[in-house]
Amino acid sequence: MKKQPNPKKAIRENPEWTTAMIAKARPAREVLPKIFGPRTAATMLKPHGRPKSPESRVAISLRLPPDTLARWKATGPGWQTRMANVLRESV
Repeated sequence: MKKQPNPKKAIRENPEWTTAMIAKARPAREVLPKIFGPRTAATMLKPHGRPKSPESRVAISLRLPPDTLARWKATGPGWQTRMANVLRESV
């Protein structure tokens, strides 16, 4: 049987923050600059996430007959790209 955690110990180790504690709090970048690095203009302007693709896609909702969708999926991985190519060629 697993040992039950002691709620009093949990409260001692991680007490609820008071307004005074929140007022004294500092950003992690200030407290641990070696880990988080200094805040500079370059880090503030650094883009986040994945770079944009030159051929970005647009998400849509499309209703297809189940048998049509099953046939495309049966062609294996990459079926959505192949479907997009067929649609592009037909336009």
